Amino acid sequence: MAADGKKRMVAVIPKGTIHEFWKSVHAGAVKAGREEDADILWQGPAKEDDRTGQIEVVQNFTSRGLDAIVLAPLDDKALARPVEAAVKRGIKVVIIDSDLKSKAMSSFVATDNYEAGRLAAKRMGELFPEGGRIMVMRYLEGSASNANRENGFLDGLKESAPKCTVISSNQHAGVTAESALKTAQNLLNRFPKVDGIFTPNAPTGFGMLRALQISGRAGKVKLIAFDATEPLLNALETGQVAGLVVQDPFLMGYLGVKIALAAVRGETVKERIDTGARFITAGNLSEPEVVDLIKPPLKKWLEE
Repeated sequence: MAADGKKRMVAVIPKGTIHEFWKSVHAGAVKAGREEDADILWQGPAKEDDRTGQIEVVQNFTSRGLDAIVLAPLDDKALARPVEAAVKRGIKVVIIDSDLKSKAMSSFVATDNYEAGRLAAKRMGELFPEGGRIMVMRYLEGSASNANRENGFLDGLKESAPKCTVISSNQHAGVTAESALKTAQNLLNRFPKVDGIFTPNAPTGFGMLRALQISGRAGKVKLIAFDATEPLLNALETGQVAGLVVQDPFLMGYLGVKIALAAVRGETVKERIDTGARFITAGNLSEPEVVDLIKPPLKKWLEE
């Protein structure tokens, strides 16, 4: 709460509002808001390719003169100018999830996506010590977080799996599971002899999983994906997914708000905060730390 007794107001703007990942971010932000006695305003575009829509959300909140904005930018370049305009108006901005090409932000709170990609590459190397044909289905141009995962995986593969051969790494799936399914089917038709596949987020992972299921190759081709959605977790349990790199979106939303309010109070905050990532398999799904990570208390914070 501010010195004048008014509640602080923090806008939290995700890349989209459909996927479970963003619901976890929302829940974490709400928890932090309650602890800080601050109002959390949650708004973002429905789809994760609506750059114009997200820019408009940032601009609208800027015009309202809020205390802070916590933003997961859809595009590392397109959102830079709106963020800089908000900061000039005295609004503190914390970037979460995906980096921004600007120095105006107070802090960047996210997974170290490059290292998380390398984590996936290490597992792929363990699966194919004698070599294999590997494919990367990318997400969307301009998404810094996903590009860092993809590049981390490709660089890590050279170190962890030097005998593996990358047969495709230049195809982008788009923002929905439907577009990812089409891209995945095209890739599997073009490259029928593939041993392992990496996808950088939930929609690309689900799209590729469906394509493998439809072609009868799920489980035969080793799929490593990102994020712990229910379909991917179910496929992990049945052996149709070889492993998942799991972030902590709840912590991302929580720390994003906490750091933003600290900046509003004039406190010194770290420029970059790594919220961590963990590789999970069917073998460690029941570990308490993994359970807490993949099943955050969404109802507690979003439905109370």
